[in-house]
Amino acid sequence: MDRDDQLELYEAVADQLKEAHARVRALQVPEGVRMALTRKLLVITAVAKHDLTQAARRLERLTADLDAGRFPEEA
Repeated sequence: MDRDDQLELYEAVADQLKEAHARVRALQVPEGVRMALTRKLLVITAVAKHDLTQAARRLERLTADLDAGRFPEEA
């Protein structure tokens, strides 16, 4: 992946992470579920620092779960 492609992917992942955080904050779910989702987003953010492509895939899966109303169990 060349530098321009990497930069575009970084910008896309950053925008999607921002949107995902806003969606999680707006959810009407128990606090434990919100915390579990926030932890997932933090893990994706950490992964993005080392493997942007993997982070994009994880974020895509999380977004699909949110779209489908699939939430993790309360911790």
